[in-house]
Amino acid sequence: MTNYTLGAAFEQSGVGLHSGITTTVRVLPAAAGTGRYFVRVDLPGKPVIPARVEAVSTTMLSTQLRAENGETSASSFDYEVTVRTVEHLLAALAGSGVDDACIEIDGSEVPLLDGSALVWIKAIQEVGMVESQPSLSSPLVVKEPIWVNQEDAFVAALPAPMTRFTYGIDFENPAIGNQWHSWTPEQEHFAKAIAPARTFGLANQVDQLRDRGLIKGGSLENALVCGDHGWLNPPLRFSNEPVRHKLLDLVGDLSLLGKFPVAHVLAYKASHTLHIQLARLLAQQIGAGDVSGQSSAVIGN
Repeated sequence: MTNYTLGAAFEQSGVGLHSGITTTVRVLPAAAGTGRYFVRVDLPGKPVIPARVEAVSTTMLSTQLRAENGETSASSFDYEVTVRTVEHLLAALAGSGVDDACIEIDGSEVPLLDGSALVWIKAIQEVGMVESQPSLSSPLVVKEPIWVNQEDAFVAALPAPMTRFTYGIDFENPAIGNQWHSWTPEQEHFAKAIAPARTFGLANQVDQLRDRGLIKGGSLENALVCGDHGWLNPPLRFSNEPVRHKLLDLVGDLSLLGKFPVAHVLAYKASHTLHIQLARLLAQQIGAGDVSGQSSAVIGN
């Protein structure tokens, strides 16, 4: 196995989905073995936030990471250092095979851009990737089923000969309905199969979410919106674009393990919360040196 980083730096600016604030992200090559990590260049000392599952702080409609004192080269700080909605950018990096990257950001939320990972993918393709050094880490092989669930929603990692992601969703709205999609990294490029799929929502939930201080930066330009009589901003990029986007989110969340597990990861009606619960179980097994022996876990409300 070989570690890869970027061939050069690239930059993107845009509005955050939930904050509605414009931020600029600069993604740079990083030394082999340093992994993917964020740097809050707008804060004193430029604190570092590792893109690792241990750093996840909240999972309300996006994944947020947090730095702790001692996790950064900056001087001690008495305030929370976070970065939100990291999943699309991290999915683009991990789905492209970029193991090590320094992500500088001048605010607390990664830009939504067009609602997918496509803009990030194109930027990565433009600068290219370079080998850094052989990876000393061994593959994360799942030997026994591991799963988390909440009522009928679940995410599972099942033993398999290669990495595979399968996702299912089920909405009462007939324009979405029941959808499934599978993606195998070894057989299909992330850039074509998953990256273009945009985030989506229901029109009848917009006001409620905004009343809760969420999706301030959401619009018909950066998200698919479905009403009672169909999509408000067609056409779709795929006939099953919603479920492909959910799979994109899963890829981004599991990238926080540092590498994808050799397993069939199967999700149904899941969420960032369940994605991260599974990632934490897998991370525990990594720490124990063996991904086996954890038969199940039930996550309550």
